[in-house]
Amino acid sequence: MDIQDILNVLPHRYPFLLVDRVLECNPGESLVAIKNVTFNEPFFQGHFPQQAVMPGVLILEALAQACGLLAFRSHSAATGNDASGNDGLIYLLGIDNARFKRPVQPGDRLRLEALHKRTVRGIWMFASKATVDDVLVAEADIMCTMREG
Repeated sequence: MDIQDILNVLPHRYPFLLVDRVLECNPGESLVAIKNVTFNEPFFQGHFPQQAVMPGVLILEALAQACGLLAFRSHSAATGNDASGNDGLIYLLGIDNARFKRPVQPGDRLRLEALHKRTVRGIWMFASKATVDDVLVAEADIMCTMREG
């Protein structure tokens, strides 16, 4: 999926769209995406001016967006829809076991991985992790649901 495909599915827009490209997607199973972290990101002006670090909450948001993309693709595959995001919105329900291992800085290429664990009563549960150069920077269990639009 390129950026146009992502924009067709996710409702997020600049500066809050945090997924640049999807490298792999296996509906119902897993997704791998990337976020290119640049010094031009608006949050770097204040976090922190002397040593730019991507806020952990935005790393979690990027992971949640990757999970949302996987949920949309999985739902589309199961229902035969076109995965355009017109079926409804994916809402974040919870984040458990979030851990940060190292800072993410301008110039890093954040690899976002989402693994579908299970779906119970319309709630999707994912294991997710973010890496830079094959080094783990963050991980979390993410839950979301779709509300018809």
